[in-house]
Amino acid sequence: MQIDIFNVPEYSGDKGQYQILADGTLNLPLVGYVTISGLTLDQATTAITQQYTKYLKRPSITLKLLASRPLQVAIAGEVYKPGSYTVPLTTGLINPGSLVATQQPTVTRAIQLAGGITPTADIRNVKIRRPQRNSPEQILNVDLWSLLQTGDLQADITLRDGDSIFIPTVTELNRLEARQIGDSNFAATNTQPINVAVVGEVLRPGTYTLSNDPKSLTLGVNNNVNGMAMPQTMNEPSLPNGIMGLATVTTAVKMAGGITPLADIRKVIVRRVTRAGTEQTINIDLWQLLQTGDVTQDIALQQGDTIVVSKAETTQDNDQTAIVTSNLSPSSISISIVGEVLRPGPMVVPPNTPLNQALVATGGFNKARAEMDSVDLVRVNANGTVTRRKVQIDFGASPNEDTNPILRNNDVIMVRRTGNAAFSDRVGNTIGPIAPFLGLFRVINLLW
Repeated sequence: MQIDIFNVPEYSGDKGQYQILADGTLNLPLVGYVTISGLTLDQATTAITQQYTKYLKRPSITLKLLASRPLQVAIAGEVYKPGSYTVPLTTGLINPGSLVATQQPTVTRAIQLAGGITPTADIRNVKIRRPQRNSPEQILNVDLWSLLQTGDLQADITLRDGDSIFIPTVTELNRLEARQIGDSNFAATNTQPINVAVVGEVLRPGTYTLSNDPKSLTLGVNNNVNGMAMPQTMNEPSLPNGIMGLATVTTAVKMAGGITPLADIRKVIVRRVTRAGTEQTINIDLWQLLQTGDVTQDIALQQGDTIVVSKAETTQDNDQTAIVTSNLSPSSISISIVGEVLRPGPMVVPPNTPLNQALVATGGFNKARAEMDSVDLVRVNANGTVTRRKVQIDFGASPNEDTNPILRNNDVIMVRRTGNAAFSDRVGNTIGPIAPFLGLFRVINLLW
């Protein structure tokens, strides 16, 4: 505070600036402690003037507020850092030496200090409890959604000292609204890694630490596996919408190695523990993400989420083809090529590898022994059955289901031997056991 006493310069101006003490009093020269807690400026001026009348004749006193003390508020519910906060006020002089302008903090400012709202916050029903002097506390309802939709500044009400803000959990998550809220200036600003669990039909179920900073990651370089280029990511893969590093459902699935052939991506569940201690279940349909580009299905995750990828009851070949070519599938698959090729055995290849490319990676057919017109493709289906079909070889064909099918995880390619090679092998197997005796007979014949 600054006190100016007319015609008493030694107690005025810069010499008359005092800080209000914690007990709400001012320690003033001559009069000592004066209680001004809870008073307006006019009331405080009257109280101080009354004290100085004991020492001055008709004192003329002017009181100015130089700096407002910060507000103490509490915030709970769906924010990242609930607790008690000291919210500073913005103050300044309108003109040098004139009145003081003070800007009171608002609800959104307090939310920003608390780290922003979580994805499951119900911003339509924010509650403010405000204590009142000599009367019951006041309950204020705040609809911050109207602030986002219509720019209604009245929704962002100013706070008072002692206010308590509570942000409830939304009953049912609206994914479209959640994305709009995520773009607001009071959304979460937390970029710290989060821990989530991924279970069900993924290659590597377990807990994972995901980055939550959209600017932190970039794509990695390519490795060469069995003669073929394979994409590799640095820490995490890219998301369907091109954003890097943001912790979403597809990020978590990719970190868990991708989905298995038995996965039902129409029935992915996110289990989330709310600030109230209850569990919230969010249903995700990643098939809509693949088919229609519905990015609202790829929701942002938060600390402690569990992603459950359900098992499919039935599968469709068309569905499998679309899923295999998506980034929900593993970044690599395992296949085996047996029979008459130069380098038979298991291989690790990219998920969209066609049959012809896999054959070339083995060095090609053993031309002296291989039947090069066709091969057998053995496939374990999602329902547990095994199919075997003959595929005609056409190295000039682009990927297609008839002559150059896209391979799936655990496929086996069998390259048969020619009839002459089979006959030679049978003859060799027959002669093999008696070969030592034939050699001995030839030696005896020479000696004879």
